[in-house]
Amino acid sequence: MSQNNFRQDIPLLSIDNLTIDIPTAAGTLHAVRGISFDLKRGETLCIVGESGSGKSLTSLALMGLLGKNITPRADKMEFDGVELTTASARTMRNLRGARMSMIFQEPMTSLNPAYTIGDQLMEALTLHGSTNRKKARARAIELLEKVGITAAESRLSQYPHQLSGGLRQRVMIAMALMCEPELIIADEPTTALDVTIQAQILRLLAELQREMNMAMILITHDLGVVARVADKVAVMYAGELVETGPVDEIFAAPSHPYTRGLLRCIPLPGKTKRGSVLGTIPGIVPSLVGEVNGCTFRTRCEHASPACRGTIPLHTSPTGTHTFRCIHQPEDLETDAVQSTGANA
Repeated sequence: MSQNNFRQDIPLLSIDNLTIDIPTAAGTLHAVRGISFDLKRGETLCIVGESGSGKSLTSLALMGLLGKNITPRADKMEFDGVELTTASARTMRNLRGARMSMIFQEPMTSLNPAYTIGDQLMEALTLHGSTNRKKARARAIELLEKVGITAAESRLSQYPHQLSGGLRQRVMIAMALMCEPELIIADEPTTALDVTIQAQILRLLAELQREMNMAMILITHDLGVVARVADKVAVMYAGELVETGPVDEIFAAPSHPYTRGLLRCIPLPGKTKRGSVLGTIPGIVPSLVGEVNGCTFRTRCEHASPACRGTIPLHTSPTGTHTFRCIHQPEDLETDAVQSTGANA
């Protein structure tokens, strides 16, 4: 269960220089490179970026769920004083489900088809909590109702294949919350849900987060979701964090060309005219197999120059809260992405 004897100002999760290399037949895939961030209790960090940028791999590394041939390296990957890179298998089993939970992107492959919904929901609480099946069953019904599943008690005897994709996703969310974790990682938690239900689930997660004082990492492609729920944003491209900072600063003054490109791709209420052409980012994400040098976004960036092939500096705002990797300063680039989108609409 969640603990109350903690200091709010100390990070619950602290990551410094996380790197994930994957051996392949063609060479080493440098899937994640130099990821660093802190997360306090009650905070929401949204990680955004294109598919294949390393968002899900980062979350799986935190949970200790990478494949056997994949070993993450980090100067520090610490959860509430526990160093995750050197933690034993037993320590990780005790953390997963109890203090750290994950909502996976695809509920059909994450739920076990051989067990009922009730058995899978109650398992975490009976394993990690000092409770019996009767109390665990009551907790499962309570959470199913909280995530908006009707006739919750009768659902406990059903199997995953008997539920729709939206219901399975809600079950996954309820399962992640069974032990009132201190950290919840949500990997595209509303993928299978329509827009109305998506808003309900996001609102529910925000309410439960406040109620339990949980830290949350939300992985998403939807910048509209980011604007509504994030405290901090980490923009990920080709395995690197290219820009991080408070959500208000990122949206008001995006500093990396990739962040600006993402923001140009979304319509602005009241500014973007119906039928107008939205912004695009040309090209494709480069291969990360073999040696990776310079800025990986340079092949798609309109501001690219020969200097982009060299060492890319990390710029930090005077407040120390907003960072980005680029050879250019924001004032050297075009007007910020949000304004330019409105002007082009």
